[in-house]
Amino acid sequence: MRRYARTLILIAILVTIAGGVLGFQKFSILGFERGDDTVLGLSLGLDLQGGIHLVYRVQELPDPITGVIIPPTADDMEGLKRIIERRANSSGLGEPIIQILGEDRILVQLPGVSDPGRAKDIIGETALLEFKHRRLSVPRDLNEFTSADIVSITASRFPLEDEQTLEPEATPEAEAALTTPEAEAEATAEVPTPQPEPTAEAVSEGPPVLIFEFTELGAAKFTSVLNRLNATIDPTVARVPGSSTLPSFLDVTVEGLETLQYTGIFSIAIQRLGETTSFAMALPIDGEEDDIDALIASTQTQLGGNPQVRFTEIQGTADEDIGLTGDDLQRAFASQNSTSGIPVVNLEFKDRGTRIFGELTQEIVGTDESIAIFLDGEELISPVVQAVITTGVATISGGFTLDRARDIALLLESGRLPVPIELIQERNIDAILGADSLKKSAIAGAVGLGLILLFMVLYYRVPGVVAALSLVIYSTLVLAIFKLLPVTLTLSGVAAVILSVGMAVDANILIFERMKDELRSGRTLLSAVNIGFNRAWPAIRDGNVSTLITCAILFWFSDQLGTTIVQGFAATLAIGVMVSMFTAITVSRTLLRVLATTRLSRHLGVFVPSGGSELPQLQTAASAAQRS
Repeated sequence: MRRYARTLILIAILVTIAGGVLGFQKFSILGFERGDDTVLGLSLGLDLQGGIHLVYRVQELPDPITGVIIPPTADDMEGLKRIIERRANSSGLGEPIIQILGEDRILVQLPGVSDPGRAKDIIGETALLEFKHRRLSVPRDLNEFTSADIVSITASRFPLEDEQTLEPEATPEAEAALTTPEAEAEATAEVPTPQPEPTAEAVSEGPPVLIFEFTELGAAKFTSVLNRLNATIDPTVARVPGSSTLPSFLDVTVEGLETLQYTGIFSIAIQRLGETTSFAMALPIDGEEDDIDALIASTQTQLGGNPQVRFTEIQGTADEDIGLTGDDLQRAFASQNSTSGIPVVNLEFKDRGTRIFGELTQEIVGTDESIAIFLDGEELISPVVQAVITTGVATISGGFTLDRARDIALLLESGRLPVPIELIQERNIDAILGADSLKKSAIAGAVGLGLILLFMVLYYRVPGVVAALSLVIYSTLVLAIFKLLPVTLTLSGVAAVILSVGMAVDANILIFERMKDELRSGRTLLSAVNIGFNRAWPAIRDGNVSTLITCAILFWFSDQLGTTIVQGFAATLAIGVMVSMFTAITVSRTLLRVLATTRLSRHLGVFVPSGGSELPQLQTAASAAQRS
């Protein structure tokens, strides 16, 4: 039995791993995530879950110059697939299954989606590629609020949080006044309680500030502006590689008796005073601490009685539309610089695009301004212009790998003008129908497997028990593989699994019948097991290989014709056949070999089919073999 220990340990490890995979609905190991909210976490197809099945075909359009029909290239199809994937994912259409079928068709499956109209609208939208002029430090007047939203502007010291006020002292004259009838009457009357004034000590330590008091509505508007500006200087905001996005700030102009200008004020330098509607902005200090009071007094004098203020936002970056889109792009492809070897993306424009792009590069060459490239409103890259480009051929480089360059080129190509597509097949499956199909499939599989196990145990006895255990192991391994790959399980896939179970049983039957012949010839049980497996192997091998060849043919033809049902059947059956070969040859043989080394091997009757007609011959042959 020790000689089979390694094989038994391997089988135990595989079964344990498979059981763990199926035991957890969802799991994640080092970024490898599998599982779903379905049965055993398996990936279920439309016919078991419900959803929408769409097949599109690319429309082959003639070349505008030669009139020759141009078929879609592999890059065209890959770019189309990426656009559909991004649109489906961003629009919340579940987890789409998108495949390229043949050379000119694409399959879109949306499990769990019940609105086919919305799905088709999203998939059929045209991708928009835009080139924009990214300007730096662009001024913009803040029109969100007007002078009517500002109540007052004063110069003061910033009120500290530990500000203290002193209560007014009670003098003898005041105490005497309280004893008069008039004073008593005034004391009993309801009069407003006077608020104590802050002392000089309370405000002498704060820095000099301008305090803007807004109305309630004005304060809300100004807060919104500050929050927007804060977002531009937030270091946690992810930037696009190659982007030149810069933070925005404010220029503040106050018109009083004199004009006061404060430039380069970042939003974080303006603070709201508690729950009030006032905001404090620090004043620049040129002199010593002793000059602060003089600065405040001078500033207050310059403000006068009714100052007006104008806020100007200086946008760190502003993208200007120049009318250059994907319609002006002739071609985009990835390559490497011949001198440095760094990855680059090559662009070729049409005539109109060549003119616009040339004018833009001539305007911004040698500056820090850049060309921002957007696809569907999402920034791809923002390269700086190194030279004037008037030939319509441009090169983008810097900060990305060759794979990233290929991805950008594909996005530009497909975003320039998506390959025109037409819907040629549509199938909607109700979720209730899918759940009913799943239930019936599970019942059919369980009943089929149960009947096979019962037959094997009742007819083949001990070898039948071994075969039953092997089939249970087979089922566990197959489902675990389906979940790990993952394989999308459909009704045809369930049929393929049940068929592969029958083929696994067929292999065991061939082996058991060969064992019976060897026992009849007088061999011992262990020898009969070994020879029976060896002689049954060619038939098992040839039968399974022919099935695998058939699966490959079915898969190829279904891929070309777009019949995903047949394709799923072929893939699932191929996996089942390969696993069944492993369980029949490795699991069943190892377990029978182990049993042949135990005392159970003396009772040959439990190793032959039910009925016992072969038992006397086997016992006589075994006795003769032992005497010889």
